[in-house]
Amino acid sequence: MSSAAKAAIAVQGVLKRFGNHTAVENVSFTVPRGVVYGILGPNGAGKSTTLRMINDIIAPDSGEISILGTMKPGRQASAHIGYLPEERGLYPKMKVAQMIQFMGELRGLTVGDAKTRAASWLTKLGLTQWANNKVQDLSKGMQQKVQFATALIHEPELVILDEPWSGLDPINAEVLRATVEEIRAAGRTVLFSTHQMEQAEKICDSVCIIARGRLLLEGTLVDIKRDAAAGRLVAFEATDEAARGRAKAGVLADTSLVAQHRPARAGHPDEIVVELASVATAQQLLAAVVQAGVGLRKFEVVTPSLHQIFVEQVGAANAMVAERREGEPS
Repeated sequence: MSSAAKAAIAVQGVLKRFGNHTAVENVSFTVPRGVVYGILGPNGAGKSTTLRMINDIIAPDSGEISILGTMKPGRQASAHIGYLPEERGLYPKMKVAQMIQFMGELRGLTVGDAKTRAASWLTKLGLTQWANNKVQDLSKGMQQKVQFATALIHEPELVILDEPWSGLDPINAEVLRATVEEIRAAGRTVLFSTHQMEQAEKICDSVCIIARGRLLLEGTLVDIKRDAAAGRLVAFEATDEAARGRAKAGVLADTSLVAQHRPARAGHPDEIVVELASVATAQQLLAAVVQAGVGLRKFEVVTPSLHQIFVEQVGAANAMVAERREGEPS
C-alpha cells in the first residue's frame, strides 16, 4: 500500500487559479493519520483555498487530493470530516444548545445522541450557562466555541480547522488547544491552518509553510527545527561588561569563527547571539572564548523558534518575488 493510501490526506500537485491570480501553485503535502498537522502561512498565502479544495467547496484546476486513503473530496468523504471554516456560520437566533444539537442531527446522529453530545460539549467548552441563550447573545469568542462544537459533535475521523484561534482570548485558546490534543490522543487526525506560530509550535506534530501559493517547507516539527538549527547559532552570556567587551574585541571579530552577530532573543538582554562561520563549530567558538579569558554564565546552541523559521522562510520567498518583479520589463 502506498504512503498516500495510508495517509489521512494526500495533496499532490494541486493548482488553483482565480482569473489571473494563482492562489495555489503545484502544492503537495501528506498528512499522516493520527497527528496534528499545521498549514502555516501569512494572510493570503493560499491556506483557506487549500482547505476548501480538500472539503470539495471548490475544485482544483489540476492535481489530485485523496482523503483517508481512497476517497476523493465530496459527499462520501464529508461524512468523515469535521470542518470549521474561516467564515463562521451559525444561526444567530437559535439557542446555543439547539444549535449544536441541530448540527449533530444533520450529521446523522439520532435526536437523543445529538442532545447528549451537545450537553457534553457545552460542559467541555464552558458554555453550559449559555445553553438557552440565543447565539447572537454570545461574544465572538464564545460563538467560535459553539461553532467548534458543531464541527466535532459527530466525532469525525478527520478534523479540519481554518484559523481556529482567530478571535480567541488566551484562556479560550488554551481550551481549544486541549481539545485538539484530546482528538489526537483518540487516534484521530487534525489539520488546521494558522498564521499564529505560537499555537502551532505548542501542538503540531508536522507542518508545512506556504507563501504566495507555493510550498516552502514541509516535515515534522522536530526535524524542521533541528535542520534550521544545524548548530549554526550559538548564544552566550559573559559574566560582566568587561568580559563582553573582550569577546566583542577578540573572538567575535574573528571571521573564521563568526559570520555575524544577531540581536539578543526576547527576554535575554545580556545575550550575545552568534551565527557561526561556514567552517566553524560551536566547540571551536567555546574554546576561543575560554582562551580569550571571557568568563561565561551560559553557552548554548540555539534552536530557533517556529516563528523565527517562519519569518526566515516567508521573508526569503517574498524577496525572491520582489527580485523577479524588478527584473520584469516595465
